[in-house]
Amino acid sequence: MIRAALTKEAVERKDPPRIVSEFWTAKQRQASSLHEISYRACFKPQLPRYFIERYSVEGDVVYDPFMGRGTTIIEAALLKRNVIGNDVNPLSTMLAAPRLDIPQINEIQERLAAITFSKRAKADIDLSMFFQRETEAEIVSLQRYLADRKRERKEDRVDRWIRMVATNRLTGHSSGFFSVYTLPPNQATQPKSQIRINKLRKQKPEYRDIRSVILKKTRTLLKSVLEKDRASLAVVLPRARFLSKDARHTSEIKKETIQLVVTSPPFLNIVQYTNDNWMRCWFNGIDARSVAAHVTMSRTIDEWCAVMEGVFKELFRIVRPGGYAAFEVGELRKGTLKLEEHVIPVGRLAGFTSEAVFINTQQFTKTANLWGIQNNESGTNTNRIVLFRK
Repeated sequence: MIRAALTKEAVERKDPPRIVSEFWTAKQRQASSLHEISYRACFKPQLPRYFIERYSVEGDVVYDPFMGRGTTIIEAALLKRNVIGNDVNPLSTMLAAPRLDIPQINEIQERLAAITFSKRAKADIDLSMFFQRETEAEIVSLQRYLADRKRERKEDRVDRWIRMVATNRLTGHSSGFFSVYTLPPNQATQPKSQIRINKLRKQKPEYRDIRSVILKKTRTLLKSVLEKDRASLAVVLPRARFLSKDARHTSEIKKETIQLVVTSPPFLNIVQYTNDNWMRCWFNGIDARSVAAHVTMSRTIDEWCAVMEGVFKELFRIVRPGGYAAFEVGELRKGTLKLEEHVIPVGRLAGFTSEAVFINTQQFTKTANLWGIQNNESGTNTNRIVLFRK
């Protein structure tokens, strides 16, 4: 571990120490296969685990106000912490909650076999550039089945699991997805763009057996899940809570009940979550425009800080005395914008003490490079986490 020396000016500002090291790597601890659900801008499971293990104990409540795919929630549940997850996008609960209540593979197989697929089923929008005709019919048949089960209040854990996996398999860049080759599964391109991709690659959609694809992905998700993991999740499940609210207004969470917050908020307008998830929203009957109206995508650092002030005020209300909040903020614009320098005063204004800035350095990643998040000049990719204490 290397502690960065503080300048005289930093000491006068009472800046927290910056601790630079490689705190976690993919090789250091193999993450659970349960995390293998694609979602834009998600962090590695090793990040929340690092803080969960050090700043909470079994039975404590761990909370993520910007849940995304549910990385913090799944990791905390595997470690027998009680969990509360929140995200303004309802897709987050659909992706996270089923992984706390895992059916047996034979249950999933039997349910899929029992669902009737109509060869005449057709989507209410043109998806011919993504799916072969028979594949589209199977997707729409499954979509209608799940909608009926939910409307009739018959949806159970098997249905929810199938919904979660199918949502994750809609589009991607291999035969393990329902679609023809397209963008990675965490970003759905627009139909016009897909037409151009098909023309450029001289491709057309081929038939995919969606039952087989769902079962194959299920086996991948469960490949490292042991009986002790299922037992841990079973302990946590009855008390797990999922919200779909603005993180500044979560009255459902009681005052001073959270021991640890581990989260990563939206970074300005770098990632367009709603545009990326338009097909997932369509499949699940969610109005993407309604989600867009509630997702906060700040254009400037001042707007972002104003939103975070409200978030930290709410966090200070629900975190118990002696509790912690680990805020992963990263750095943007080729390293010229370090968000921790802006979030530290916001957290302090709410009443928190800033304990340290953890800077985890790892080898540079292709994905980070793709989105212009080039975090420093030495060819490494960094996570920057501000640790606050109440």
